[in-house]
Amino acid sequence: MSFVTQSNISAELQYQEFLERVITFTLCTIPSCVFLFINGTMLFTLRSKFVFRDTCRYILLFNLLIADTAQLAVCQVLFLLSVCRITLTYPVCGALTVFANITNVISPLTLMVMSLERCVAVCLPLRHAMIVTNRNTRLAIIAVWTSSSLHNIFRVILLLDFPFKDLPSLQMTNLCNDFNMLLGFKSKVYDNAFTGFLFASAAIVIISSYVGVIIAARSASTGKASALKARNTLVLHLVQLCLSLSSTIYNPMLIALIKIVQTVVFIRLHKFLYVLIILFPKCLSSLIYGLRDQTIRPILLTHLGCQLKPKTVSVSG
Repeated sequence: MSFVTQSNISAELQYQEFLERVITFTLCTIPSCVFLFINGTMLFTLRSKFVFRDTCRYILLFNLLIADTAQLAVCQVLFLLSVCRITLTYPVCGALTVFANITNVISPLTLMVMSLERCVAVCLPLRHAMIVTNRNTRLAIIAVWTSSSLHNIFRVILLLDFPFKDLPSLQMTNLCNDFNMLLGFKSKVYDNAFTGFLFASAAIVIISSYVGVIIAARSASTGKASALKARNTLVLHLVQLCLSLSSTIYNPMLIALIKIVQTVVFIRLHKFLYVLIILFPKCLSSLIYGLRDQTIRPILLTHLGCQLKPKTVSVSG
């Protein structure tokens, strides 16, 4: 009788665990697919008109959305693998995490360039057309991708320093994520140092741009309306930068939580934090720009099926 009771309890626990995985899979996959659709629609919108393909800030926005969308897709794959308790080999996991890390670094770097572009537009309006050209914009994008790639090449070099030959197998015992691929002390120190440098650099650029724009807007002859528009633009960049950088604190936050909460609570918090820190920021960035920009908004709403006829496209400041 006791054996039957234990079997029933075990079967019920397995069913509850299976049901929880199915619910998690559904609740996280559906928003991810919706966000990927919105980002994809935004990318299509930015390539649908010449004014978007030929305007520097829209070129930068396209680069930002490419990085966010790619990272969202990779993060969703890694999250679903963790929900299903599927482990990978070190080479496969390393390739996925390197790609995710490249796009994760590109987002804040692109936002820094976008902040500088807005600063030049407000502080040096007469020289803006000479400084912010399509050629310079593309060179800046190349520099962003190159910087991110060099960072990840260095991470791979540090990873190869780990004695894989001493392992019985290349099959990972832990789930695949960026933190579990920091296999050596040097890798962890370098990753923490680079993350701190990225935070500090982004903060300096965005605050400097904000201060410069506010000073220029107050001294201009356009009055309060111009100053308010300048403040709103820089605050928008600050919010987007915070959203972009939020993913860099995801793993450290999980490490801190697992030390202070029970395993069951941690598993549920992990899912909640994934949606809050990884999924939402990658979609909000496109929505903030798409719905705020008067040039993009009517075309985006049309492509999303929310409006029947697009309005006439005109470049807005």
